[in-house]
Amino acid sequence: MLDAIPPLVHALDADAAAFSAYWRRLDEALGRLPAKRQRSAAQAEEARAIREAGRASRARFLQVHTRAVYDALTEGRTKFLRVEALCRAAATAFPGLVPADEALARESALTLPEKEGREAEQGLFLSYVLADPLAGAHLCHAMLLAREDSRARLRELEAHGALDFGGARLERRGRVSIVTMTNPRFLNAEDETTLPGFESAVDLALMDPRTELCVLRGGPVEHPKYAGRRLFGAGINLTHLYEGRIGFLWYLVRDLGVVNKLYRGLATPDAPPEEDSIEKPWIAAVEGFAIGGHCQLLLAVDHVLAAEDAYLTLPARREGIIPGAANLRLARHVGARLARAAILAERRIECASAEGRLLCDRVVPAADIDAEIERAVARLAASGLASAASNRRALRAAEEPLDLFRRYMAVYAREQAHCHFSPALVANLERNWVAARHAA
Repeated sequence: MLDAIPPLVHALDADAAAFSAYWRRLDEALGRLPAKRQRSAAQAEEARAIREAGRASRARFLQVHTRAVYDALTEGRTKFLRVEALCRAAATAFPGLVPADEALARESALTLPEKEGREAEQGLFLSYVLADPLAGAHLCHAMLLAREDSRARLRELEAHGALDFGGARLERRGRVSIVTMTNPRFLNAEDETTLPGFESAVDLALMDPRTELCVLRGGPVEHPKYAGRRLFGAGINLTHLYEGRIGFLWYLVRDLGVVNKLYRGLATPDAPPEEDSIEKPWIAAVEGFAIGGHCQLLLAVDHVLAAEDAYLTLPARREGIIPGAANLRLARHVGARLARAAILAERRIECASAEGRLLCDRVVPAADIDAEIERAVARLAASGLASAASNRRALRAAEEPLDLFRRYMAVYAREQAHCHFSPALVANLERNWVAARHAA
């Protein structure tokens, strides 16, 4: 029999102590059960009840104390913490609210079907933080600041004009910063090994004082079918996802971080992101395909070039996850009906089709992509870049204010946590990905 959820007395310290003790008892009860795949039906139901009690009690605590918790962790919103650091701090200051490092380490050693799903507690916590107007805006601001390791390499970029981050390369070519996404073994798919480097490459492309424009493209890959060809990217690395090598926070780090930086630029610590940011126009060049997360990137840039034989898909239905901020942004480009078809029914969009041209500004023969990038850079530079940052801010004020994005991400954090640990995701991966790999 599970203990009753503690009553709230609406005092942070007292409630935190009572709820932490309750969460510890739930963890102990869960720890007495066999490993997930070794449980009987009755034990599986007991585990489900324990997890549900944990979710309900954390929700009850956060409904009252989210802002106080966030202010305690950020010293009254005077200190910026990225989501990774925020969750670590919460695990220490409010034991049991989110999993501690030891619990996360145990989970990280398991495949996705074997995981208990403790990281979903991070999704619930971040959902409440993002839903709070003050705490959520502050967290969005924190995620739009340059990474510390990016700043550390600015001098190196100035000296050499090119950097390899692992996951992405950055090259300065005249007034242009070129970011090339790289994961050649996995068709440039995104995973834990690529995300930090990709974000640092974007940070430095924006910080580079010698450039005014940025280009985003995919590098050559190794797969026998495409060996040596450039591909924009295959979305999330489904092999790593099934093997449990992509943690839940990866989704939030990606979409609050690098993807939002493409769309909003880099924030500064001393002013709201909508008032002051370091921005440059972005040109994306799609070769081969832009699948899943790579298709999402196209919704955050200013100008999209594509090869005539390239295509776009958002296979979220088959994968069983939410396609980042595509649910927020795609309909603005293609209309609500086509957006639903792409997200809910995996509608493939050929870049050279009428639908594809709603997302792609220019479609050219594949052999002409390099020349078309040069022409696009010349056109944008000739039209004048002095007002680029101001125009980007004005466009966002009309189409996606930061507060709208914050509210969307509050829903995303909660729902993606549900999807990431759902039996449906495992079943989808085993049916559509694992089986296909074994048949290859």
